[in-house]
Amino acid sequence: MDYRIERDSMGEMRVPADRYWGAQTQRSFQNFRIGGEVMPREITRAFGILKKAAAIANHELVPQRMTDEKLAAIRAACDEVIAGSLNDHFPLVVWQTGSGTQSNMNANEVIANRGNEIAGRKLLHPNDDVNMSQSSNDTFPTAMHIAAVLSIEDRLMPQLRRFVDTLSRLERENADVVKSGRTHLQDATPIRFSQEISGWRGLIEGPMDMLASALPGLRRLALGGTAVGTGLNAPQGFDAKVAEAVSALTRMPFETAPNKFRALTGKDDLVFAHGALKALAANLMKIANDVRWLASGPRCGLGEIHIPENEPGSSIMPGKVNPTQCEAVTMVAVQVMANDVAVGMAASQGNFELNVFMPVLIYNFLQSVRLLADGIRSFNDNCVSGITANRDRMRRNLHDSLMLVTALNPYIGYDNAAKTAKLAYAENISLREACVKLGFMSGEGFDAVFHPEQMV
Repeated sequence: MDYRIERDSMGEMRVPADRYWGAQTQRSFQNFRIGGEVMPREITRAFGILKKAAAIANHELVPQRMTDEKLAAIRAACDEVIAGSLNDHFPLVVWQTGSGTQSNMNANEVIANRGNEIAGRKLLHPNDDVNMSQSSNDTFPTAMHIAAVLSIEDRLMPQLRRFVDTLSRLERENADVVKSGRTHLQDATPIRFSQEISGWRGLIEGPMDMLASALPGLRRLALGGTAVGTGLNAPQGFDAKVAEAVSALTRMPFETAPNKFRALTGKDDLVFAHGALKALAANLMKIANDVRWLASGPRCGLGEIHIPENEPGSSIMPGKVNPTQCEAVTMVAVQVMANDVAVGMAASQGNFELNVFMPVLIYNFLQSVRLLADGIRSFNDNCVSGITANRDRMRRNLHDSLMLVTALNPYIGYDNAAKTAKLAYAENISLREACVKLGFMSGEGFDAVFHPEQMV
């Protein structure tokens, strides 16, 4: 492999000749050979956005330092970072300095070296130009918030809306289907299948509202606080200008954080948002479990719904088909709930003016968003959208349910209704037969008030 010599404040480093990163990135690459979890590409893209926005703000506020030529070179290099074409030049792992300093310098070095190549001369310095008016301590928190907002808005929310649309369609298609309800895994009073599905829909819409409530906090950016929140070395108004530029570049509203000291050390906005992701995961677990219970069988289970048959379910049992999409999305839910522990613990590690667990926090946060978006898409497209009701089984189960006796409470009282249900179960006879046998009602009287389909 060919190498070139790069220099930083600690001396010279050999860097692969075909890579744009510099000495500080190389030091981190060599010193932190831990795991294989590379810094999320959402963070790489966010750095491209914020470095471009910072250059635009600096050009407006200090044009004598951020000249037209420097701005043009930084813009062009950042556009390549944003597009993902320079991803191979961002090799650093999550397990590095807790402030993300080395990933910030990775961005500075790649943008400077690529910008110099575009300019055709050594025009840009990674610290003096690309990192102008910034510190790792305010850029990494800013990248975290940008990445979190974009991943939720662009990746997760569209899949949630598609899932809600699917559930709404299933509600319409099953509005006339009445089935036995169940509580505690035991028979309960009747419910429309569409009502059961509406509960699933609400379990998705609720976390969507929670995420919407969390987004305003994530839209507040730390950029402008520099090293400890005081804004040292940043020109007056830089924080507001850079937030405006980020908003323009992303076409989403961002604003400068009103309290930079909180923005650097506190990660509660991400904890709050991940709480909504955890709530979504918990609800997905419930929905997927409902689906696989209802589809259990095909002969020895509930068998009240049919789900798509996507692949063979067993290497030894011919013809077996399993609820694999349900299993996949419940595993996603488990991972997201586990990630919530890491996010909360990492957010608690703010010491004085800086949190130093930021890379692991955002790694878990973004993994949760990614897994939920992909898991919901797969679950929706390959399972839920193909659900059909087994109407005959639902009807049979409904009329076999002893809890229909609840309809008799107003006429014979709770205690007598309980005696009716117990006799029907003990002697394997109908509720009608039991009620008449006990002398609580005549057959004609029973028929006049017993209408399961009207109990919903």
